[in-house]
Amino acid sequence: MTQVVTEKILVVPTSRFREIGYFQGFCGDAQRYVRELFDGPDLSFRPRGEMEQDPAFKQLIPYVIFRYTDAAGEVRLFQYTRGAGQGERRLHSLRSVGIGGHISDVDAREATGGDVYAIGMRRELDEEVIVETPCTEKCVGLINEDQTPVGQVHLGVVHLFDVERPLVRPREDEILDAGFRPVTEILRDLDQFETWSQIAVRALFA
Repeated sequence: MTQVVTEKILVVPTSRFREIGYFQGFCGDAQRYVRELFDGPDLSFRPRGEMEQDPAFKQLIPYVIFRYTDAAGEVRLFQYTRGAGQGERRLHSLRSVGIGGHISDVDAREATGGDVYAIGMRRELDEEVIVETPCTEKCVGLINEDQTPVGQVHLGVVHLFDVERPLVRPREDEILDAGFRPVTEILRDLDQFETWSQIAVRALFA
């Protein structure tokens, strides 16, 4: 059996998300949503193979954006193309500014009283990229997008990592054509990017 079939991932009922406050696109009220989603009794780990097709649940996905601001004040974002072996097959060949993935029941077993979500996010980052520079992190919002089959079953938690130097590089072979690129160029070519990247870039940098 494949990992997608056997893996159990962190989800919340879509009805709970709607109770807190439904939105479409980007919401910058990160503190309230994170507090009410993660402190409540509704979280559970369920089989990923089932959850990918069940809009009654939202998979909670950390979506990390690396930002570098040079001495002249120009803002650059880490961006890449998703290869055929990288995560969600429905996003292959699209460009992205987000690094992240599912929180697994493996993270829960390794947490031993710690923050399962934070541990899972760090694991995903360590698996996908090598960060060779100091950085600061802030949770800046959430993404909900119900217009596509992928979006209907996912809820993105957006984290902005400000790096001192543009020293982030892929660890996975399926993270292609990666590097920091000026926001102005990304905005110009935004139609080449996955939907979540388009939403986040417009909300945070346009």
